[in-house]
Amino acid sequence: MNFLAHFHLAWPDPGLVAGALEGDYRKGPLNGQLAADIEDGVRLHRAVDAFTDAHPEIRHLREQFPAGLRRYAGILIDLSFDHYLSRHWSRYSEVELRTFNRGVCSILRMRRHQLAEGTRRMAARLEEHDLLNRYHHWDTVTGSAERVGNRLRRGNPLLGVQAPLAPLRPALEEAFLRFYPELTAFSRAYRARLNRSGEAASNVAPDAKSH
Repeated sequence: MNFLAHFHLAWPDPGLVAGALEGDYRKGPLNGQLAADIEDGVRLHRAVDAFTDAHPEIRHLREQFPAGLRRYAGILIDLSFDHYLSRHWSRYSEVELRTFNRGVCSILRMRRHQLAEGTRRMAARLEEHDLLNRYHHWDTVTGSAERVGNRLRRGNPLLGVQAPLAPLRPALEEAFLRFYPELTAFSRAYRARLNRSGEAASNVAPDAKSH
């Protein structure tokens, strides 16, 4: 999933929201280098990505991509789903989208000192260019894909992606509408497990924690 979906699934917990972005940059084991709530946000980010990648709906959607784009289907699906989340936002949130996005940027500013350098740079870009609000427009999907392609070796395979992606737009939207309710349910359940784990740890006697 891309930025907007990760933030939505982490909302409104500030640590989970910060971890939703940190998850794009923090690799390897989590063992206390970050604030505990931000590490939980990274765990949620990773769980969401794993659930998405393994889901039959997403696997079927990947197979519908033309051969030349199939290798990059994950990138294009993630970007497209942010577009459809913004288009259907009122189905999934009672908070107006621009208000939500302002809240996300405020949290990222507040927790900035606890984030990796790459995360801080991306947070600044999100706010400076108003990226979260721009996913409402399809051109942001294709433009973002082309910029991602610029970072790939041996030329940009996503240059001019607008034309080959256009016929897939109905399938992308239908898949999003079927899949996203399942993802939100998974995220709620995962967050509940994180909360129970945190409560259990906090209830352990100090002497017991040291053993």
